[in-house]
Amino acid sequence: MQKNSTRTLYEYWNSIRGSRSAPDRKDIDPTRIREALANTFILELDESDKFSFRLAGSHLCTSYCRELKGRSFSALWHERDHDAMDTLIRAVTEDHAVALVTFQGTTALHTKVSFETILMPLRHNGSTHTRLLGAMTALEEPYWLGVQPIMEQRITGLRLIWPDDMGTEDSVREVAASVVNESSFSGGASPMGLPAVVYGRTARRYAHLAVIDGGRQ
Repeated sequence: MQKNSTRTLYEYWNSIRGSRSAPDRKDIDPTRIREALANTFILELDESDKFSFRLAGSHLCTSYCRELKGRSFSALWHERDHDAMDTLIRAVTEDHAVALVTFQGTTALHTKVSFETILMPLRHNGSTHTRLLGAMTALEEPYWLGVQPIMEQRITGLRLIWPDDMGTEDSVREVAASVVNESSFSGGASPMGLPAVVYGRTARRYAHLAVIDGGRQ
């Protein structure tokens, strides 16, 4: 975790969940995460079975030059990353992993900036399938950020963290951490989830990403 906002939110989430796999939505006290609040968001499952922004911090909205509340989170990602993000979100909502994602955002003028995003499970009405808590922060803030809206974003790396295993050497499991090579997407078709083996474990490969299915062994 490279940004203070990411670490602050993760540490707070981990402290309030206690022995549970995820805290309840009503447990969150915004005053406890003031340092991260402007970059924090909550997602909710919408009618199309995709995740949309229920709440989004002011700094995050500024980065996109628009209010994000009610807008689709799933639609932010390049279509070639949709399968990878769907698999990642299932790992968070169903297996209660924490997902750490880096991505490159591109504007209409082809200027680029890298972001770090964290996604964590959140209980709502007893279920972890309809809410997610997260933060999204630019790794660097160019002068044009907030003036030129992010129009397209591509995953450059991702990692799943199993909080209950933090005391073991295998606590942080690398899923993918490679830089996007645009030439690998020539042909225009969305990649299929091809079988692969990563660090001895079964995975599905989506172009530059390898996503490990399932939860802890």
